[in-house]
Amino acid sequence: MLIWLQFLFCLVAIGVSGYFLSRYGDIIAEKSGISASWIGLILLSTATSLPELVTGISSVTLAKTPDIAVGDALGSTVFNLAILVLLDALYRQESLYSRAAQGHIVSASLGSLLIGFAGFSLLLDYAGMSTGVAHIGFYTPLIILIYFISMRAVYAYEQRTLTAYTEQSAERYPGVSLKTAIRGYLVSATAVMLAGIWLPFIAKDIAGMMGWGQSFVGTLLVAGATSAPEVAVTLSALRIGALDMAIANLLGSNLFDVVILALDDLLYLDGPLLARVSLAHALTALTAIMMSALVVLGLVFRPKHRVILGLTWISLGLFMLYVFNAWLLFAHARS
Repeated sequence: MLIWLQFLFCLVAIGVSGYFLSRYGDIIAEKSGISASWIGLILLSTATSLPELVTGISSVTLAKTPDIAVGDALGSTVFNLAILVLLDALYRQESLYSRAAQGHIVSASLGSLLIGFAGFSLLLDYAGMSTGVAHIGFYTPLIILIYFISMRAVYAYEQRTLTAYTEQSAERYPGVSLKTAIRGYLVSATAVMLAGIWLPFIAKDIAGMMGWGQSFVGTLLVAGATSAPEVAVTLSALRIGALDMAIANLLGSNLFDVVILALDDLLYLDGPLLARVSLAHALTALTAIMMSALVVLGLVFRPKHRVILGLTWISLGLFMLYVFNAWLLFAHARS
């Protein structure tokens, strides 16, 4: 019970701190006049992905749990896509996909490409066919390169949605100064970092206590906890009517989550990271690719009718894939 209470504490700390982290990040971007620049875009991406980044670094350096690090990064990509199901259910005006801009196809497709390359590299490492320099896998510099190319490709669209979002949200914070926002951002970031450092140790204890594999714990529990800021930012954007910003935040976070794998590999000194983890993570990568393909289909076909439980057939498929992936990982963890 104590271990689960510790996990709940981390979840609440990341969720609450992540919300304020993203909120203050928006205020800083607007009041400093950098909302339409690379700095503004990076600030928001860093805010929502900081838990995954800190948890991954702590997992490979302090806790020595590479499976939790990889499970968190890849599991977060699946979780982010599953948040679209919630977004579709809450957006009652019309279908999420009939309203969303088709520019999201670019980021969804590039995210699928980046996740697919990570899964492909994992399979190569598992088969002993990959190469690297020292402890760094060959895929690490390529992932970073693909990421920057992808960011350049989606920058024009991300810039428009970010500008629209910050312009709409500026009036909500008339009494908050830039100095106050910076101080709040740093305090929130510190809280997220402390919870992120602690989280892998708790996850390791849960895996041992419950007899579950670390890949299952990292992909489902840790990824869910570290994705709390994405949920907060998505719901906040939806509340002010910035639907495209909510979608862009989720698809953009998937790109950054794969880069976290490359950063974890740089810091993991016991060898190429993907050669030291469970093959079950390939299932998560493939699930994320299938879910991304469904999102692209939704943005192309733009379904208007809801099938069941207020969901379109695209969202229903996303939900079923997420549950199926969770069941497969749980069955693997118990085997």
